[in-house]
Formats: sequence, C-alpha cells, structure tokens
Amino acid sequence: MTPDLRRRDHARLVGERIRMVRTQQGLSLADVEKKSAGKIKTVVIGSYERGDRMVTVERLAEIAEFFGVPVSVFLAGAETLTTPRPRIVLNLVALRSAPPEADPLRRWATLICRIRGDWNGLILSVRVSDMVHIAAALSTTPGGALDLMSQWGVLHDLPKLADLEIELGNTIGWKR
Repeated sequence: MTPDLRRRDHARLVGERIRMVRTQQGLSLADVEKKSAGKIKTVVIGSYERGDRMVTVERLAEIAEFFGVPVSVFLAGAETLTTPRPRIVLNLVALRSAPPEADPLRRWATLICRIRGDWNGLILSVRVSDMVHIAAALSTTPGGALDLMSQWGVLHDLPKLADLEIELGNTIGWKR
C-alpha cells in the first residue's frame, strides 16, 4: 500500500471514530457547530468524518475535548468501531432542579466536573463503571440508581439497561 493510500485509510478510520462519538452523544453536525460556539464548523467536521480532510493532532485534541473523550478513542484499534460502549450522560441543568434526594448525585457530579476541569455546566459523560460510585452515593444498587436518575429526569439520553448490565457485568460482575 502506498503512503498516500495509507494516509487516506487513517483519515477515514479517524473520521469514522469521530462520527461514532458524535452520534453516540446524539449530536448532529449542526449541533456540534452550535454547541462549540462555531469553533468546529459543520462542513469541517463532516469532511473529517468522511475522511476527505486530514485532521491535525492539535485539532483532534480540540475535538476530543469538545466531546469529553480521550484522544485515544479516535486512534484506538478498529475493534472499537464495531462495539461502541454504552454511555451515561447526565443533564447537569436538570440535575440542578432535581429533588433533594438527588443531593448526593449533585455533589458527586460537581466533584467530577472539578477534577476534570469541565465547566460547561450542561452535560457530564461518565463511565458505566462510575455507576458503582453513583449507586453508593445514593445508597442503592446500580440499577436502582439508574431508575432514580430516570425518575428525576437527569439522564441526557436513557441508556439501554441491557447494554449497561453487560458492560457493568464485564467490569465488576454486577447483575441487576
């Protein structure tokens, strides 16, 4: 394979990963431009996703920061494309107005935002394994914590419980 073809293949694979993360977060191309305050243009992110345009390392780091994922997500092996991991995304705006019983979750989310230096205040993506900590803070099981967060309306998108159970089972041996 020629170096030029190899570069195009890399650009296409990175673009597929960018698209995967964007769609997992439920964002359209236009949403990305809007939420990034115009820093990431629709036409540019689209051309990265199609592999029509090479993304620089610096720009890839900016995109990763915007999505709240490590840069390695875009550079990992091809197997990550076929098995996207379930995501838990908290709606921080809704969490602020959740009932008092949600105070432990509010404190936990605030701490995570401080640790990450993430001050956007709109959403917080957390690992599935973090459900163990969230459940402990809420004095319940991971399934119970998910139910509470759903009742309070603080989940940005309701994840599929079956996917979470598989992921948690693989991580910590949890079953509902």
